[in-house]
Amino acid sequence: MKPTSSSITRRDFLATGAAALAAPAILRGADLAKEPVRIGHIGTGTRGWDLIKYTGAVPEAKVIAVCDVYGPHLKRGIEASGNPEAKAYRDYRDLLADPKIEAVVIAAPDHWHEQMVLDAVAAGKAIYCEKGLTTSIASAKRMRSAVKKAGTVFQLGHQGRQLPATAEAGRLIRDGRIGPVTLIHIGRYFNGSKERAPWRWYGYYTWYDRPDPAQVAKDLDWEKWLGPAPKIDFNEKHFWHWRCYWPYGTGQAGDLLTHETDHVQCVLGWGIPDTCMCAGLNAYYDDGREVPDTWLASYRFEKHSCSLTFEGCMNSKRQQPPEYIGRDGRLIFNGIGQDASRFWIYPDGPAFPHMGKMPEPTFAYDPSKGEKWPNHMDDFLQCVRTGGRPKCHIDEAFIEIATALMSVESYRLKREVRWDPKKEEIA
Repeated sequence: MKPTSSSITRRDFLATGAAALAAPAILRGADLAKEPVRIGHIGTGTRGWDLIKYTGAVPEAKVIAVCDVYGPHLKRGIEASGNPEAKAYRDYRDLLADPKIEAVVIAAPDHWHEQMVLDAVAAGKAIYCEKGLTTSIASAKRMRSAVKKAGTVFQLGHQGRQLPATAEAGRLIRDGRIGPVTLIHIGRYFNGSKERAPWRWYGYYTWYDRPDPAQVAKDLDWEKWLGPAPKIDFNEKHFWHWRCYWPYGTGQAGDLLTHETDHVQCVLGWGIPDTCMCAGLNAYYDDGREVPDTWLASYRFEKHSCSLTFEGCMNSKRQQPPEYIGRDGRLIFNGIGQDASRFWIYPDGPAFPHMGKMPEPTFAYDPSKGEKWPNHMDDFLQCVRTGGRPKCHIDEAFIEIATALMSVESYRLKREVRWDPKKEEIA
C-alpha cells in the first residue's frame, strides 16, 4: 500500500520517486500542480541530497538551480533535480541572483545558515532552512528580524512537525488525561564502532569508505566552504565530519537534542525553558572530535512546575521516545521526535519490570483515524503559494535554537544557565 501524506514519516520524507509521488492531490493542492514552486537548492551533502531527491520528484516543485562547493555533490544534486535544464552553481549568491527562483532550500553546514538566510531574504526568496537554525543567539535574532521585517515565508526543517500525533497528545495532556505533568524524558542514542563512528561518514549517513583526500581537495572550493568560520588549511575531517567540531555547528545540541525538544514544543507549546544544566564528555569516541559524544541536559519550566531531561549517548542502541509523566499516568510515543507518529497512555506502572507486567494502555492513538496533515516540505510549498505561515516558522525556529544553545552555554560555563525573556539572552 502506498503511503499517504498523513502517514509520511521521516523515512518516507527522505524517500524518492514513487514514494514521494504517492501523496494524494487533495493535500497537495491543484494550484501547485499547475504552477509548481521554482526552487534553488543550496547544499546537496548528506541532508541536502535527501531534500532534493524529494523536491525533484514531486509535481508541486520544480528544481531549476543547484549549488554546492564540492563538485561530486553538485553533480549528484543536478542528477536528483528531475530537471535536465537545472543550472549548476558553485557560489550561492549567483543562484540567489536568478529572478526565476521563488524559494531556496538551505542545507549547508550550520555556520553558513545566518548569512545564507539573510542574503535569501534580501533577494526576495522564500526559505526552507535545515535545523539547527544557527550557532548563536545574536545570529538568531538577526535572522528573525530580517525574516519578519520582509514577511518572508520561512520553514525550519523539523519533520516531526508533520505528525498530527503531537497535536492530539497536547490536547489530552491539557485535558488532564495523565494529571499534572512534572517530568518529561527525551533522548537520542547511537551505538557504532570506532571504525564506523557517528558523524564520521563520507557524504551520507551510512557511508564510511574514505574518498581520496587529494581528489577531494581538487573537487572542493575550500575557501567557500569555510566562509565565516576561522581560516585554516584544507582539513578533510572538518569538511566531511563538520559536526564533530565547534566552529561549524553545536554538536548534539543542534543535531539531535533539537529534534527532541522541538517535539516537546509541538506537544506542549511552552516555549523556551527557564533554566538548563548540561554536562558532556567524550566517553568513547577518542578520535579527535571536539564535541562530546555524551550530552546530558536538564531543563526546568518553572511556570509549569515541570522538568525536562535529554540524554544523549553514542554508546548504546537503546532509544528514549518522548515520555510525558503525569501524576495519573504516562504518555509514551513510539519513536524519536522526528518519527513519533503514535502514542499510548498508561496508568502508572510497577517500579521495576521484574515486579510485574506493564499495565495495558488506557488509550492508543491511531494515526489512520487522526487528522490528515501534509508533510513538512509540502507544508512549505503550499505556504509559498498562499503566503501562509509554515508549521516551523521563524518564531518557532527561535525557540528551537535558544533551547539548544542554553545547553551549549551551560556546558561551556560548567554551571546552570537561565533564559532572560526580556533581554532574550542566556544568563
